[in-house]
Amino acid sequence: MSNTVIPANGSAADGGSQRRVVMNPRGYPPAIKPLAMAPRLDGLDGKTVYLVDCRFDDGDLLLQQMQAWFAERMPQIKTVFTSKSGVYTEDDPALFDEIKERADAVILGVGH
Repeated sequence: MSNTVIPANGSAADGGSQRRVVMNPRGYPPAIKPLAMAPRLDGLDGKTVYLVDCRFDDGDLLLQQMQAWFAERMPQIKTVFTSKSGVYTEDDPALFDEIKERADAVILGVGH
């Protein structure tokens, strides 16, 4: 964050020489390196789709309903329901390594 010193109207008692420091709330955002999208699959038949709950406001309920929908309407697709460790803002390297190794597609549920 950067800050700026601005003069303030002082009182007669301090001779009007008060100063205030104002912080810039924008700060300095980190550089972001864009990543390419994953290539689109030709289809999902015989594929494994991970349904990942990010632990944010009932995302697990939505994903469990999706899993039931897939089981009823598209049984040729294997679904794996799982939750990230920790909260949605934290990385989960072990889970992401598992997904890279075992999944053909991923749906991340963030809740409502």
